[in-house]
Amino acid sequence: MTVDTQQQGDERVHWLPMIAAISSISVVGIAIGLGMPLLSVILETRGHSASMIGLNTAIAGLASIAGAPLATPLAMRFGVAWTMLMMIAAGALAFVGFHFAPDFWMWFPLRVVLHIALTVLFILSEFWISTSAPPHRRGLVLGIYATVLSLGFAAGPWLFAHLGSTGFLPFGVTIALVTLAAIPVLAARNESPTIVADSETSHFLRYIWLVPTATFAVLVFGAVETGGFALFPVYGSRIGYSEADAALLLTMIGLGNVLLQIPIGMISDRVSDRRHLLLACATVGLAGTIFMPHFAGDWHLMAALLFVWGGVVAALYTIGLAHLGSQLSGHELASANAAFVLCYGVGMVLGPQAIGIGMDVFGPSGFGWSLALFFAAYIALVGVRLIRKVL
Repeated sequence: MTVDTQQQGDERVHWLPMIAAISSISVVGIAIGLGMPLLSVILETRGHSASMIGLNTAIAGLASIAGAPLATPLAMRFGVAWTMLMMIAAGALAFVGFHFAPDFWMWFPLRVVLHIALTVLFILSEFWISTSAPPHRRGLVLGIYATVLSLGFAAGPWLFAHLGSTGFLPFGVTIALVTLAAIPVLAARNESPTIVADSETSHFLRYIWLVPTATFAVLVFGAVETGGFALFPVYGSRIGYSEADAALLLTMIGLGNVLLQIPIGMISDRVSDRRHLLLACATVGLAGTIFMPHFAGDWHLMAALLFVWGGVVAALYTIGLAHLGSQLSGHELASANAAFVLCYGVGMVLGPQAIGIGMDVFGPSGFGWSLALFFAAYIALVGVRLIRKVL
């Protein structure tokens, strides 16, 4: 497989395609951060039960899994930039459709279209960034990408808090932001990579096992991020924190996520084998879960721990993506990005279940033990791969 880009072999960072790809991924963050609470509140005000709201929301995960294998074939047929523009348009239309859809059943196909579009955007944005960034700057560029994505996720709830859930305003603002994000993608369309497949074709799932130190890094991150964020307020309440204090501790995790990605990404550019850094991040993650119960008595110590822990654990995503980009190119990288995003989705499913069961069986300590299990398993995987000197 080959990739035909103007950046191939160029050591400069081409900022126009970077801005294009990063702006589109910011749309993903904002749309998810704003859309999830907005749509749930609207359904609740319409009188739908929590189980029905949960069912409709769960369709998003299934749509993401279904959308992952579509990204590479669509990009091969229409081009990366034009596929991204089509997904931005499709996602925008689906999102505004929720406002005008009178019947609940209509929300299911709309949710499918929206999250397939967001998933394809996710995959192709990461592919474009990885192919455009020179190898010695890939960690820095992906650190910027992860920071912008985190800010997008944070901006969504902030916008929701200020815009509310009534009327067309929250939908209109989202459409305006999506339109603005499409402009740099359109401007950089001539600099987008062209994916060319050779006669050998392989299903994208094989890439999960081709570079497992990258794909399982994002699975662990997805599990820890989703499960940890969902159940930390419960854990905090059970160990004696007020709701407000637990929420502030969650904010510290998010702050570490935002502030530490660029410096850690820059460090990864100076490491010859990023797997050593992935191993270090997982080790910090494991150590953090071990120290959590001992730091819980002092809120400020706990906040400092979670700031560092949140930022370092989030780097599993950033460095895993950089490692993936350093090992593959062209059609293989596009397919591997699809597998990468799929593994993130799998982690999102496994994390809350494992942590919830752990807390039910072992009480509050089950929170840390469940998280530790994910980190320990990943440390074992990377250790074996390094010893065997395979990817």
